[in-house]
Amino acid sequence: MKKQPIYILGIETSCDETAAAVIKDGTEIVSNVVASQIENQRRFGGVVPEVASRLHVEQITLVIEEALQQANLQPSDLHAVAVTEGPGLVGALLIGINAAKAFAWANGLPIIGVHHIAGHIYANQLVTEMKFPLMALIVSGGHTELIYMEEHGKFEKIGETRDDAAGEAYDKVARVLSLPYPGGPHIDRLAQIEGEAVDFPRAWLEKESYDFSFSGLKSAVINYSHNVKQRGEQLNPEAVARGFQQSVVDVLTERTVRAAKEYDVKQVIAAGGVSANQGLRHALQKELAAANIEFSVPPIQYCTDNAAMIGAAGYEMYRKGCRSDWTMNGEPGKALTSWNN
Repeated sequence: MKKQPIYILGIETSCDETAAAVIKDGTEIVSNVVASQIENQRRFGGVVPEVASRLHVEQITLVIEEALQQANLQPSDLHAVAVTEGPGLVGALLIGINAAKAFAWANGLPIIGVHHIAGHIYANQLVTEMKFPLMALIVSGGHTELIYMEEHGKFEKIGETRDDAAGEAYDKVARVLSLPYPGGPHIDRLAQIEGEAVDFPRAWLEKESYDFSFSGLKSAVINYSHNVKQRGEQLNPEAVARGFQQSVVDVLTERTVRAAKEYDVKQVIAAGGVSANQGLRHALQKELAAANIEFSVPPIQYCTDNAAMIGAAGYEMYRKGCRSDWTMNGEPGKALTSWNN
């Protein structure tokens, strides 16, 4: 008898993307709809939580309807609704959670609260088989972490940022260089141009540590910019971008490769918005290949926030028997914990 496919509706509204997707058997994207707020938020130079929440209210119902239409499925074809529970902006989270609750209640479906970082990790399952044990490098605007996984849903944090996340540092340096929001892709583009690079420091911390620190680097870039302007000289954005990115990439790569070797993993996966960075991708690919360790990173469209990743993680949680109840609420500071049935 042919096995019946499992369809999960994923919903993501943790920050400034209103997204819904339908995932089949945890690996196949049947539909993936993202309503971006970048153009609305760009004039503010970053995400304004109140604006984000209002835009989510306007878009959420339409995005869910479009995801089902693209998938050519009815609510009765679905097995569960997976939604980002946290971390994120509390107002934004609540829009997605309440929409997911209403949809699930109306259609007699179970609801599954998904951790946003688990979603980013499971974006990799949309493009490759996850091979355990593995090491996950999470790099985004709010997170920089190394997560060791022995099996599906078992997360052990072995390293994290002590101050600024990598993506946060990128955005702040982009402002110094008068680059548009979001700044990360613009710095990456400038860093790819051949030429000299400003020599910025690397925060290596303790020899045995897997933690990260980017606040000092950010301050070094700001101080360098001020000094150049005080001398009446012209700032070279490409040289600053190259130097800044080299510093970030060197630290991220060293920590990740060393952790992968020490924990003897079969695979390293990268996830989060900054994993779209070409400089980081190339460095990790090169160093991990030299260490004979498999490397996986999702296509760029699945590195940034989307609902397909929430559906993929939700599928594995569904298989493990994980369910949320109707009292589920948004948790802006939610910690990543292993899944329990």
